[in-house]
Amino acid sequence: MTVVCTGSIAFDYILSFKGRFKDHILPDKTHILNLSFLVDNLKKRRGGVAGNYAYNLALLGYPSAVLATAGSDAVEYRAWLEKLGVDCRGLRLLDDEISATGFTTTDLDDNQITGYYGGAMNLAGSLGLDDTIADPEAVIVGPNAPGAMLRLVHECRDRGVPWVFDPAHQLPHLSGEDLVDGARGAWVLIGNDYELELIQQRSGCTMEELKKLSEVVVTTLGRHGSRIDTGSRSHTIAAAPARVESDPTGAGDAYRSGLVAALLRGLDIPTAGAVAPGQRIERFEAVGNTSVASDTIRVYLGINPGDPYNPDLLPS
Repeated sequence: MTVVCTGSIAFDYILSFKGRFKDHILPDKTHILNLSFLVDNLKKRRGGVAGNYAYNLALLGYPSAVLATAGSDAVEYRAWLEKLGVDCRGLRLLDDEISATGFTTTDLDDNQITGYYGGAMNLAGSLGLDDTIADPEAVIVGPNAPGAMLRLVHECRDRGVPWVFDPAHQLPHLSGEDLVDGARGAWVLIGNDYELELIQQRSGCTMEELKKLSEVVVTTLGRHGSRIDTGSRSHTIAAAPARVESDPTGAGDAYRSGLVAALLRGLDIPTAGAVAPGQRIERFEAVGNTSVASDTIRVYLGINPGDPYNPDLLPS
């Protein structure tokens, strides 16, 4: 069984600011905000949530597929994913379009300011579940063109396919009705604490009401771990300590992949919640999509430590 990963296929420009945004924002002048930060580092990476989800699932030995639109500049990106064993039949490269592109500046507190150009991602609504592998085990509906996200939610609901609803940075472009629609019947609703608060405000739903809409509600809390709510039960999960802190970009996507893989392997929620931040830290410590899943995580998922990814040798 395969997890279908949807959302953007993008190139990320990561800028590191060796200061703190809060030291340069005057609270009484936010109505005329005009700031420029001199950054210390600039790196270009493969990114986009669909690529990040699929990449991390591949590291964990879990079959993944990408359903997304990208530009003609993503030929090498697709080949790289295919080499990892990711099914890319649903990754459409569009002529005369460029891939989604993000420009993210991160400060010393891991706060981020991002400018994002949708590019080919804006045409993702042309794709549906019929354009990828048949009978997926689950679908991660990540931030994407809003019409594409809602189409996938409806198709998952109609076909009885479990879905993870992860609206993230598309929250400004989704109405309250859209958010309730995406959460209603979802296997997992996930966001960081700011995003979950925004979902509540925009949808008019309390956290208790969101827990009735979705089977599992996950709130990520950065370096403070996460909280996983299901029904009347709430699990507080401690953060896994990082040996080296490099850059948080993509760490949330790695968390989602670790959580999905662990739950689909049949682990209980507290254990799955412990696996997810471990995968997040692996991503956090290895900038540039070059990490390998830790031996601890592989043992949890029934994969021999040190084994390379091989879809033909996956545990049952």
